[in-house]
Amino acid sequence: MIKVEQNYNRDSDSKIKVNGFRPAKDVLLNDYSNHYIHSGSNPQSHVTNIENPVVGYPKLQKLFEKKENQVAEYATRPLGCKVSIDKMVPTLNKWIQKDKLTFDVIMIGCLTDNQFIYPLLTQLPLDKLVSKPGFLFIWASAHKINELSKLLNNEVWAKKFRRSEELVFVPIDKNSPYYPGLVDDDDTLVEKVQWHCWMCITGTVRRSTDGHLIHCNVDTDLNIETSETQNGAVPPDLYKVAENFSTATKRLHIIPARTGWETPVRVRPGWVVMSPDVMLDNFDPSKYKTDIDEIGSHVPFNEEIESLRPKSPVQR
Repeated sequence: MIKVEQNYNRDSDSKIKVNGFRPAKDVLLNDYSNHYIHSGSNPQSHVTNIENPVVGYPKLQKLFEKKENQVAEYATRPLGCKVSIDKMVPTLNKWIQKDKLTFDVIMIGCLTDNQFIYPLLTQLPLDKLVSKPGFLFIWASAHKINELSKLLNNEVWAKKFRRSEELVFVPIDKNSPYYPGLVDDDDTLVEKVQWHCWMCITGTVRRSTDGHLIHCNVDTDLNIETSETQNGAVPPDLYKVAENFSTATKRLHIIPARTGWETPVRVRPGWVVMSPDVMLDNFDPSKYKTDIDEIGSHVPFNEEIESLRPKSPVQR
């Protein structure tokens, strides 16, 4: 649930009589696009419940707490694999062929512009790296998403991955570390500031019957940067969306970009983070398999979470 400040546009001269009709009250307009043009204040800065979007909804608050605790309980230790961009494909091929390693959740990309996502997607046998059923999250700027859409609509790709959802992340203003750069050096009045994510699915997953694999309707498709977001290449919200949606514990994040020390790539419990600049390099495939065997490949079914989780309407 997103709440915005009320922006009143009162104009007493707009009250005119037409065939004896007179408006009973002023019209309420929340035109924040027009407000941005005149003031330079971004529309997303007027959302009042960014810090806690479930405030006033005790059932959802309890659901979020339960999910967070469950994900933390069944998570591997933070793991990083520091590898140069040109070595990523050979390294991943080794994991597939020699180590027989697969992941249920794979996220590709971060919130930086200098990414080599397209070459990676065309070279890597992702269908062998992602389990079936499995989930693929691909993040890119608004300028790159059209290029990715053409690839995802390709007949060969469509046979392996089914595009399911589009997620959006919006930075709060131009001072944000996640504010995307412009395509050219010219200043423009209106800029595309959002980041897009295509979520793709391998295999067959059904909302109505596969509650042990996915938890639908926990998060919204839109995330706005909060004041507590740390400077880095990946906001925690990107990880939380994947963690809350899939119950799988084998998660891989591939960042095909040099981010530098000013934009650190942090590791996260429950994830293997592959990046040239990841802050930790401690991943061992055989040890990882042992860790997964100990915690299980999926978080266990929890009756309370299932009862709290919003359900899609049943078609009649």
